[in-house]
Amino acid sequence: MEKRLGFVGIIIEEREDVAPMVNKVLSEFGAIIITRTGIPYQKRDCCVITLIVDATTDELGALTGKLGTIKGVSVKSALGKKE
Repeated sequence: MEKRLGFVGIIIEEREDVAPMVNKVLSEFGAIIITRTGIPYQKRDCCVITLIVDATTDELGALTGKLGTIKGVSVKSALGKKE
């Protein structure tokens, strides 16, 4: 399968409880993550993380699937079109 450039948007609610689980998953998939930016929003006790990835559809699906099973995590992603 061909790797493509893409992004992942993650919203973490109750970040102090959930962030360690998210970080564990992101570490497992570190090989496909090019850039990670995280912004805590203390007023709502949440955090927004954006990732730039270079991944196959299977790799991206595995990453977002694992993140999606964590309570309090919302995740959306997309890959660029094939060239």
